[in-house]
Amino acid sequence: QVQVVESGGGLVQPGGSLRLSCVASGRIFVSNSMGWYRQAPGKERELVVEITSGGVTKYADSVKGRFTISRDNAKNTGYLQMNSLKPEDTAVYYCRCTKIQLGRPPLDVWGQGTLVTVAA
Repeated sequence: QVQVVESGGGLVQPGGSLRLSCVASGRIFVSNSMGWYRQAPGKERELVVEITSGGVTKYADSVKGRFTISRDNAKNTGYLQMNSLKPEDTAVYYCRCTKIQLGRPPLDVWGQGTLVTVAA
């Protein structure tokens, strides 16, 4: 059962913008802690931005001022607005959501990823 699904990736020119979406389902709610991560070819997965249930955000220095995380709790969807994209932003972007489990520790649930390619 697929519970976190990203979309919105694609090819964009340097300086362009993209908005990624992350739809959660199956008792997983974006109103809990969630985050966006990315993995470039040959590199480890890294944090892009995360947001707590209280709305506190933490951005990677490399994306501060260019990327913005948001969420629509009614639609149970999270977003990553990416502006002023650079070639070094090229990566597979993953959404991580938190599933609250009664009597158990919270569970991180990952999507399958969406590819963002920034090239002329």
